[in-house]
Amino acid sequence: MLNQILDRPTVPADAKPMAKEFISNVFLYMFGALLITGVTSWWFADSGLTLNLYNLETGGLNLLGYLVFFGPVGLVFLMQLGMNRLSYQVLAFLFIAYSVMLGMSLSAIFLVYELGTIAGAFFSTSAAFGVMAVLGYTTKTDLSKFGSILYMGFIGIFVAAIINWFIGSSMLDYIISMLGVVVFTGLTAVEMQRLKWIAYDPSLQGLTRKKLALLGGLRLYILFINLFISLLSLFGGRD
Repeated sequence: MLNQILDRPTVPADAKPMAKEFISNVFLYMFGALLITGVTSWWFADSGLTLNLYNLETGGLNLLGYLVFFGPVGLVFLMQLGMNRLSYQVLAFLFIAYSVMLGMSLSAIFLVYELGTIAGAFFSTSAAFGVMAVLGYTTKTDLSKFGSILYMGFIGIFVAAIINWFIGSSMLDYIISMLGVVVFTGLTAVEMQRLKWIAYDPSLQGLTRKKLALLGGLRLYILFINLFISLLSLFGGRD
């Protein structure tokens, strides 16, 4: 598909700078969201606010906890389905809100894992994500044929994780984490190639292009976070 785009007679002479700017904006949104999530997560854990998400008598989530843990799912659907109807400013606000809420929920990892383990998982995630992103951007093989299978795996992992939330099976948790590493690294390559196609498409301009860059950053951010959680769960030493 990318070759078809590049071979079009309508591709402007500045296609490469245009594509470079788009990809740069995608990663700017992604890194900005990761920074917001990281700061929020650390602050919540350090200040003890994480405990406000739990019922201290039962050890389970309270109403606020359920809102924080599952609210981001609704925000993602709202952003994806409302791309054409919502303004860029509203989409950006929802992205920030999503990053904050995810940071609040992820603050619990500081109560479970040692700082060294968290840092190790983060750097491992960064390395794996970076390699697959470069692979997806540079490969000439069409990866879209793998996308549907991997996204079905993504949905399956999400459903299995919710089920395991209630049954608490350590074996199922291990399987979910193993599959998560495979699915999320694969999707990183698929998503990067898709974003490259968008970046070089001359028909996508103006506000539409701006929104697509933001949503591209959201997708990469989600993949990074899920890969991080999978690696942390798989290799992390619990206290």
